[in-house]
Amino acid sequence: MKKQTQKKRPEKGAKNTDRAAIILSLFREFPNNKFSLKHLASASGGATKEGRRETFEILGRLHDEGIVEECAREKYRLTHKHLPHFEGVADMTATGSIYVRVEGEEKDIFVNQRNTANALNGDRVEVVVMHRGRDGKMEGEITRIVERSRKPYVGIAEVGAHQIFVRADSRRMPMDIYLSKRLYPDVKDGEKVVVRIADWAEGSKSPVGELIERLGMAGNNDTEMHAILAEYELPYRFEPEIEQAAEGIDGRITAKEIARRRDFRNVTTFTVDPADAKDFDDALSVRKVGEGVWEIGVHIADVTHYVRPHSVIDDEAVERGTSVYLVDRTVPMLPERLSNELCSLRPHEASLCFSAVFTINEGLEILDEWFGRTVIYSDRRFTYAEAQEIIETGRGDFAEEVLTLNRLAQALRRERFKNGAISFDREEVKFQLDEAGKPIGVYFKEQKESNQMIEEFMLLANRRVAEFCGKRKTDKGRTVERTMVYRVHDKPSEEKLDRFRQFILRFGHIFKATSGRAVAKELNKLFAQIKGSTEENAVSTMAVRSMAKAFYTTDNIGHYGLAFPYYTHFTSPIRRYPDMMVHRLLARYLAGEKAADKTTLEDLCARASEREVIASEAERASIKYKMVEFMKERIGEEFDGHISGLTEWGIYVELDETHIEGMSFLRDIEGDFFQFDEANYEIVGRSTGRRMTLGDAVRIRVKRADLQKRQLDFELLIDNGRPMAPAPREDGPKVRRSTRRKNR
Repeated sequence: MKKQTQKKRPEKGAKNTDRAAIILSLFREFPNNKFSLKHLASASGGATKEGRRETFEILGRLHDEGIVEECAREKYRLTHKHLPHFEGVADMTATGSIYVRVEGEEKDIFVNQRNTANALNGDRVEVVVMHRGRDGKMEGEITRIVERSRKPYVGIAEVGAHQIFVRADSRRMPMDIYLSKRLYPDVKDGEKVVVRIADWAEGSKSPVGELIERLGMAGNNDTEMHAILAEYELPYRFEPEIEQAAEGIDGRITAKEIARRRDFRNVTTFTVDPADAKDFDDALSVRKVGEGVWEIGVHIADVTHYVRPHSVIDDEAVERGTSVYLVDRTVPMLPERLSNELCSLRPHEASLCFSAVFTINEGLEILDEWFGRTVIYSDRRFTYAEAQEIIETGRGDFAEEVLTLNRLAQALRRERFKNGAISFDREEVKFQLDEAGKPIGVYFKEQKESNQMIEEFMLLANRRVAEFCGKRKTDKGRTVERTMVYRVHDKPSEEKLDRFRQFILRFGHIFKATSGRAVAKELNKLFAQIKGSTEENAVSTMAVRSMAKAFYTTDNIGHYGLAFPYYTHFTSPIRRYPDMMVHRLLARYLAGEKAADKTTLEDLCARASEREVIASEAERASIKYKMVEFMKERIGEEFDGHISGLTEWGIYVELDETHIEGMSFLRDIEGDFFQFDEANYEIVGRSTGRRMTLGDAVRIRVKRADLQKRQLDFELLIDNGRPMAPAPREDGPKVRRSTRRKNR
């Protein structure tokens, strides 16, 4: 008789373990849910009598271990200490709510104001997730402040009879900061001060601050510019020991030093800079060496000859990372003794340089190149306007040399765009200021051929230095990579490109390219189409936002925007620390020394990239302040503009004449109840059906100008349910145009 085979059943213990694992994962995946015994039994293997009994046993064990708790009759949830815990950095909103940024988590954790445990912007906190939505969004509760941020706040002191409260400029500090009047009796009402949070005790309405610095009375130009620098923790002066070290540098150019260098003093050399420039860190030399063949020298101030590694001046340059350009002043990376004197390539003076010299023909072939230290003599200091006049008229000092350089530069420019470079030519708003720093006019920075001439030769030097330093030929003829500081720019992400594609479709533009150099080609085609149109600024702004950000690193991925496989910053060592790093690397490799330490350089690159971002934010803050200050005198006046942005709470409008941007709150628009239709990206009137979207022409009245918050409020003018048609203006702010150098 054949023996009957039986199915092997899993052991009871193993089955129980599987069920326990499923139940525990349910609690952790849905930390805010309350589960019934029946639900857990069904989800973990079946709600039979046996299944419910096993589930009850498992819940009993989890309860005894303190993992779950019974919150109602036969309803269970995770105990507080077993809820998902994360550590991250608090990002505070104007309402007092917080988003906690957690490394590795795709989405920030939202914390309502009542659950912030007195955490403030920038604090490192511990947060417990109380709720996780189906879309992955998390809401939590801050349980502990791991480390209080030491970032200072700038604000206006409001001095009472017994206490001082500081109303912070930053929207990320929505509550007033208390200062002890006993500790700080000299603080004046209306004075701009810098404070740091010392404590915020539980139950107290306001955080307690400690005074760092008194800047002066609010509204004074110097006070406000220093306030912006303080807000971003940027210095506005050098410590005495650094100034003394700079003064102590020997600036004499000795015969011994000249003998070590290639001498260009007899070669025609000149600088081209903005009219108000004080530091001239680059010069061009040119001479004919054959029929249709030219020797072009790109001469850069030899800053590292004067500034030694790890000196007090070098350490300060590392700390600053870059010069900062506010509307009315430059905060230099190096003391003026260096930036405006020793390292400035002033006319009719001999100067020490680090140079890239190219022998190039009319077909743009580089027949020879040489890198090394030089001595030059600048024959002429041109402004961009003076060089432009020579280009346009063919007459003036060194006209042949200027015209030759411009002809070659324009050819290099055409070649660059042919190879896939992107043409980001956006107008930049500049201000005409009176003696007190008050804005009295607006003009636009415009790039002409004289600017392009300098730009193209700086780009040439930057990319050839990057390639020389980044690649080394071995004795066997092989090419190996060397440690180098690169300026890199990654290709745009598909997600950002898709958003950009949807955005420009609203203006009737179709963007087909999806990847590679085709994207650059399509962008240039689009920029040509929208030139001078109402949507030009909105589309250009969104295009820039769709691109990756350029940064410094030792890992080369090329520069997408410029279409260069190798690129660095070599040409501005007076104002950028990475250029000083590149000068030292070039000197090292010219001397045949081994590759530099990658880890040390990468740390310096990360620092420089970080300082660059901070400097840019401070520069934008100063521009925004001057915009608000300029419009403060025009409250009640009407202007024409175009819609430049839409949000659920308002419409951003950019004025046609000045490119100054302000916002009109939806709740303030009369004649209808307007709502934001995110799907169609437009504002819709509930009763009238009136629709407004990006690029629409509108008319506004200036309603409010808040200098402290750097905010402009506009009133959108509606006529019979429609934005009023733009009308010609006879008065208003004067606009002039200027040729200024564009940052490379």
